Amino acid sequence: MTLTPKFYRDRVCLNVLAGSKQNARDIWLAAEGHVLVGVLSKNYPDVTRAVADMREYAQLIDNALSVGLGAGDPNQSAMVSAIAAEVQPQHVNQVFTGVATSRALLGQSDTVVNGLISPTGRVGMVKISTGPLSSQQADGIVPVATAVALLKDMGGSSVKYFPMGGLKAIDEFKAVAEACAQQDFWLEPTGGIDLDNFAAILQIALDAGVSKIIPHVYSSIIDGPSGLTRPQDVATLLAITKKLVG
Repeated sequence: MTLTPKFYRDRVCLNVLAGSKQNARDIWLAAEGHVLVGVLSKNYPDVTRAVADMREYAQLIDNALSVGLGAGDPNQSAMVSAIAAEVQPQHVNQVFTGVATSRALLGQSDTVVNGLISPTGRVGMVKISTGPLSSQQADGIVPVATAVALLKDMGGSSVKYFPMGGLKAIDEFKAVAEACAQQDFWLEPTGGIDLDNFAAILQIALDAGVSKIIPHVYSSIIDGPSGLTRPQDVATLLAITKKLVG
């Protein structure tokens, strides 16, 4: 199974959560494979059980597996790295300070490893203190171009920009997109993205010239009672993507 996500037109790949193995399969089919299916490390009591279960997920979706933290929880950073080392998924979610560990334990450069940076309310500045210890201290705020370069230094593939709050931090997001484009770094907008604002957010990243974009769309397309992501909504996101990318 390949370690490289299947980007639509080599540009965009969705990222959504799976509520079950069948749901993962249904999502993957609805997206025609242009998706990374998130499974959260936080849902498992230990690495051994997480690895065994995530391997089963990977078999159903041609390894389009995204190992998640769980709402960006920094305390899951070490567990995510340990899982990824054994499962060898296509995608790993990490806090800023966990990127180098994940990359080293993976032992290869194909799997996408993102690094979490957050809005600050100041255009061009981002918070990088998203690790288990650093998140408990005063905010570490740096220019977004510096944050991108640091992630590249650590072997990261992309910026995970979270929490965006949908369109609330849109001017800041534009600056992040421009910085990613300038350094040929990938971008993963995350937080508050839904069927209504998805197009606007994706268009900004495309217009900035970001080479590869992985938008995360989570709770807005999850059916509350069942906890399953709605495949029809994933199909809608793919249709929007096709229209914008061309």
